This record gives sequence, C-alpha cells and structure tokens, in this order.
Amino acid sequence: MRTTHDVAELAGIAKQMRREVIEMLTEAKSGHPGGSLSAADILVTLFFDVMRHDPANPKWPDRDRFILSKGHCCPILYAVMAECGYCPKDQLNTLRKLGSIYQGHADVRFLPALEASTGSLGQGLSLGIGMALGARLDGRKSRTYVLLGDGESQEGQIWEAAMFGGFNRLDNLVAIVDYNQIQLDGFVKDIMSLEPLQDKWRSFGWHVIEVYGHDIAALQDAFGEAASMKGKPTCIVAHTVKGKGVSFMEGNPKFHGVAPTREECETALQELA
Repeated sequence: MRTTHDVAELAGIAKQMRREVIEMLTEAKSGHPGGSLSAADILVTLFFDVMRHDPANPKWPDRDRFILSKGHCCPILYAVMAECGYCPKDQLNTLRKLGSIYQGHADVRFLPALEASTGSLGQGLSLGIGMALGARLDGRKSRTYVLLGDGESQEGQIWEAAMFGGFNRLDNLVAIVDYNQIQLDGFVKDIMSLEPLQDKWRSFGWHVIEVYGHDIAALQDAFGEAASMKGKPTCIVAHTVKGKGVSFMEGNPKFHGVAPTREECETALQELA
C-alpha cells in the first residue's frame, strides 16, 4: 500500500537510489545515467509517498499505475521497485546482461510487476491514457502517472495523446515531464526547442504545474494539487538537472547514454555518500 515518509527520509532514499544506479551502470558498462539520476526524486516521491500500490499484490486492481515512458532510464525504476519489494535487489547488477530480468529498456515480459514495456519513445502517454480511461469506465479510484522525457516530447504521438487526454477530461491522469534540457544528441533547445512548453500543455486542456524536480516538498505539493484537480488531466513540468548528484555528470550531454568507468564510479559514490 501507499507508504509515507518525511522529506529527509525521502531524500535519503533518493540518494541511495542514485548510488544503485551508478553501481548498476558501471557493472553493465552501458546504459543511461543522466536521465536516471534526474528522475530519482520524482520516482521516490511517487512510490514512497504518493501512489497507492502493494508489492505483495502487484496486480491489485485499484492500484495506481506508473509508466516510465522514457524507458531507457529504467535503472532508476528498477532501483525504486527493488527497494519497494517488487523485485530482487541482489540481481540489480545483472542489468543489461543476457537473461536478466533487468533489461536495458523496461520489459514486462521479464519483470511482470511493470505496467508496460517502454522505450519506444512517444508511446507511454498513450498507454497511460488507456489505463486512466479504463479506470474511469470501471469506476475505480486508480490514478495513472506517466514520466516523459523532454527529448521524447518532440514526438508527435505525445501531442496526439495530450489532445485526447484534455478532450476527455481525464483528471485521474498525471504526466510529468523530466525537463533536464538534454537529449541524446545534445541540448534540447538546440535540436528542437519545446518552448513555450507550459502554454502548449494548457492549450491542449491540461492543468499545468511548474516545479523544481529535486525539491521533494514541492513535488509532494504538486502531486497533491494534481489529485485535487477535477475535469482536467495534469501536466507537471519538473525542471531537473541531468546527472543530478554527480558533479561531472550534471548538465553534461556525454552522460545521457555513457556508463561511468570504474574510476568515475568511485568518485560518484563518494559524492553520493
């Protein structure tokens, strides 16, 4: 079920999750550290303070749903789910290895506690809309949360889904944009700017909340505001730092998809101690 922790406890969990991400990716020698680290506080706040879920009953019909649309950042999701008790912590360092349940993109065939397989960018919000609409049709109180990447938000399917969600007034749906400003090939503003991002979501009929995505108390308030919104889905634009918590990764496009070396791992873990 939903658990509650104060801000300091949640911050401590987030720091540990970042350490586990670094260790996983170093062992795998490949993967996506930057966007995993930028999303840590968001996922920890959701799983440990906001969502109703039960690791002992992962398919509980009234659970809240979470979809990691930017599925390449699954290391942070795996770390959080393992911490909750959905999957084994002692296998996290098998990430990206042949036969591991921890695939390089979130894959429900290997890890059934996931809500969906993701990583084909642009599709997660459509999946979330289906779940939110299904819950409404079934009369269930379930809420659906979808974490989007900012580079991913250049995909046309995101905006088709946004139009559908707004038109159908899916107030049990929350999209969170991990707005860390960096995508695979560089800075979002140089590749295809999303601005004015908040106005775009509003124009599609969404309630928009802007927040600093590493301020856990602000995230708690934002999710609370989203839960009270009636007649509109909510988009939380979370301004984050790519590689948050590791000085040489922060704001560095290199670490979108490059794993740390053993030496970099040691430095990162010292900074996250």
